[in-house]
Amino acid sequence: MYKQLVASNDLAVESGLSRQVLDPECRYYGGTIDPGTGVAWVNHTTGTPTEMCYWGAALVNPDSKYYRDEELLDRLRLATEFVLRAQHEDGSISPGWTNYHSPPDTAFVIVGYAQLYQLLAQQEWQPLQPVLDNMRLFLERTLPVMLTGGVHTPNHRWVICAALGFLHKLFGLEELVQRADQWLAEGMDITPDGEWTERSNGIYNAVSDIMLIHAARLLDRPQLLEPVRLNLRMMVYLVHPSGEVVTDYSGRQDLGSVHDLSPYYLPYAILARADNDAQFAAMAEWAGRALSHPGVCSANVLVRMLLEPELKQSFGAVAELPVKYETLLNGDFLRHSYLQDMEAAGHQGRIFHSRLHTDFGAPVARFRDEDTSVTLITETPSFFALRHGAVRLLAVQLASYFNPGFVPMQEITKLSAGYRLAGEQKKGYYGPVEGALLPPTAAAAVSPWYLLPHQSRTLTHEQTFRVEAEVQRTDTGWTIRVHCEEPGEVMTQLSFVFGREGSFTSGELQAVEEDRYLWSGGVLRYTSGEDWLELTGGELGHLASTVREAKLQNNCKAVLVNVMTPFDKTFTLTLSPSMRSV
Repeated sequence: MYKQLVASNDLAVESGLSRQVLDPECRYYGGTIDPGTGVAWVNHTTGTPTEMCYWGAALVNPDSKYYRDEELLDRLRLATEFVLRAQHEDGSISPGWTNYHSPPDTAFVIVGYAQLYQLLAQQEWQPLQPVLDNMRLFLERTLPVMLTGGVHTPNHRWVICAALGFLHKLFGLEELVQRADQWLAEGMDITPDGEWTERSNGIYNAVSDIMLIHAARLLDRPQLLEPVRLNLRMMVYLVHPSGEVVTDYSGRQDLGSVHDLSPYYLPYAILARADNDAQFAAMAEWAGRALSHPGVCSANVLVRMLLEPELKQSFGAVAELPVKYETLLNGDFLRHSYLQDMEAAGHQGRIFHSRLHTDFGAPVARFRDEDTSVTLITETPSFFALRHGAVRLLAVQLASYFNPGFVPMQEITKLSAGYRLAGEQKKGYYGPVEGALLPPTAAAAVSPWYLLPHQSRTLTHEQTFRVEAEVQRTDTGWTIRVHCEEPGEVMTQLSFVFGREGSFTSGELQAVEEDRYLWSGGVLRYTSGEDWLELTGGELGHLASTVREAKLQNNCKAVLVNVMTPFDKTFTLTLSPSMRSV
């Protein structure tokens, strides 16, 4: 894997050099152009610091064809000068996509920049000194923003703690440790089963993991490794057979997107060695097979390998990873007790520039049998997802016109051969405000609606919409029974969302737009490669092609089943025989 990373890093060097701005009159002189925007940025993903990590790792590595290449060194110097010019007076950077003068995005850059600085500073090569001077100046300028800056999201706290640790290693200021301890005093936002607040298996789990590893080592806080271990244990059960990470219930932008294990390589590899853990070693090897390039500035694998040469070596004992399992994550987590305590927090459920993530700790069931992988989910639009070989059933969702939009499941209960899920919505009406509570504007010529004390209105005619789903395994696949009693005459729609790469070869389908079909009946077969899935249960109980506030995913194929309440529908899912499990 190390040799492959060196080769891919050399290719990344070539790509970055071709995009560096060499016109001294251009505002981006020395920066590298992001192909997606045509702008040079200072951020940790598509920005110039990421290219600098590729270049620096090549310059100091005898295994690279760019080892001590003087032209590349000059290009790196120009890049450091661009980064200094782009840095704001307060020491922060603006990444480009949003978050202007952003302490957390500055912290992401610091974590990568500091590691590259450490690597370059180890070299006995005098021509590097101007580069080192510029990089150190950038890092020194970030001290005020790291000592005073805030965050938007839960994981940002741990990124800032890692950045504070790197700056403390470099500059030795005790104020940096004290600031980190202020963030750490807020406690770890993780369930006993290893679920971080943002439930982001594709992106932010791995961010929290590697950042807390850095913080633990740099700040001498070994206890920070415990939540990382919890999350890495959990992730064993949140990867499909293909290596695709389960993102069906994420609370961030990786929701429903395809992500692999590569961001987890460093957390698994570092703790596999530190703990002599054979399961972590196996997961590190799996993650390593997904690594196609060294990674972004804040988590560059090759830079870390050059700083810790032991990471280049193969692991000792490697465990067999489970290919058959059934587990309910967060099934015993006292989530409702925490939610009941939210009122006492004093924020009245309002938070600015972020979100409360009240789905934290919601139960998720995972089932795997060789090449079949199933996820049952609460607190998201989808309650069921399946992978079977090349077949991807990305989501099964229920939407209605009761409270227009998707109906998330809030409860999950274990059955003998499956699970029962239930979701409930309430909607009512509000009476007039009592005269004594009316504001003076109510008697004026103009009475704005937003000045009335709506919290004082009496609730009337409240209705409850409750839907239940029993999902059970069979000898040939799964059944999904969905039922709802009242209120009557509610237009409801189930959507079966498939990967766009497959095709439908049977079933009574009526196209309503590209890749959207109403399914009125017949056996529906979806085929992808040599694998297939058959569904029964189509119905056309009404003609609505969409439900308000229930937007379907792009780049997929959706089959829609229309029913009216009350309904009791059973869908059978029959899977093709698996050669891989024979």
